[in-house]
Amino acid sequence: MLDDVIEKLKKEFIDKLKEIKDEPSLLNLKGEFIGRKRGKVKDLFKELGKAEPQERGRLGQAINSLKTFIEKSLSEKEKEIKSKKVKTDSEDYTYPGFRIERGRKHLLQQVMDDVMDIFLKMGYHIETGPEVETDYFNFTALNIPEEHPARDEHDTFYLDYEKGKDKYLLRTHTSPVQIRTMLKKKPPLKIIVPGKVFRKDEPDDTHSPVFHQLEGLVVGEGISFADLKGTLITFLKALFGDDIQVRFRPSFFPFTEPSAEVDVLLKGEWLEILGCGMVDPAVFSEVGIDSEKYTGFAFGLGIDRITMVKYRVKSLRYFYDNDLRFLRQF
Repeated sequence: MLDDVIEKLKKEFIDKLKEIKDEPSLLNLKGEFIGRKRGKVKDLFKELGKAEPQERGRLGQAINSLKTFIEKSLSEKEKEIKSKKVKTDSEDYTYPGFRIERGRKHLLQQVMDDVMDIFLKMGYHIETGPEVETDYFNFTALNIPEEHPARDEHDTFYLDYEKGKDKYLLRTHTSPVQIRTMLKKKPPLKIIVPGKVFRKDEPDDTHSPVFHQLEGLVVGEGISFADLKGTLITFLKALFGDDIQVRFRPSFFPFTEPSAEVDVLLKGEWLEILGCGMVDPAVFSEVGIDSEKYTGFAFGLGIDRITMVKYRVKSLRYFYDNDLRFLRQF
């Protein structure tokens, strides 16, 4: 039971905190439990998606409470250690002091975390995959034909390496992870896939050769377009506020049918936010899922684009210029 795991982790943290005597050890403890990449609390959120749907809300609150408790305890311990720190005779108390500036999350990472948190609370769990992909997973399995422009050399970073019939490339979207997940797991599925993607775009105010995506996939019995609309409207209101308006426009993607683009009305202006649609039966056929029994929907959004819209950033370049005058604003 996840309840037992949460309680056990809390006790483990309390026991280890009692042994901490210095700041380096405290920093290691922080990384172990609430580290951004491999923290034990973050692992709990990954397990949340496996819990019973009716239990996820309560368990999510319990995990957040544990995280808050750990953060507060670490802060109090830090103050305690600093207050007991002994000053030695070798210190020159007349020497001007200096302040060590603390770092912070990059704005793109802040928004990525916010988006993931919303979907984790909705019962999704995270899947990841390789950034170097094969032509099969990146295009063929997603019903993208040979003549599609996305396969062209001027759009995609192909690697000088082939194995058998497969070409290797830097993935152009995170959709290959959806294919890999459907091949190794049976429905029902409810996943999000965050990560970096790569395309041969010339850098300008709205394009970059490296950017960030988050895609979602839901597969199960009786999944409809109404479920897709309800999910995305709930997500966008959680991200931008309840007062926004959302509209769906018909579109086309090779891997979904029907497909739509989604816009939000912000400050009197309609802004394109993401693409979505019902999973094409051809994709289900490729991964061995019975399209007569199961249906599903998928969606994808650019984190860079969402960040620009949410914070009214005029140029994508600002995210990658490493200009502290910009980054310190967030």
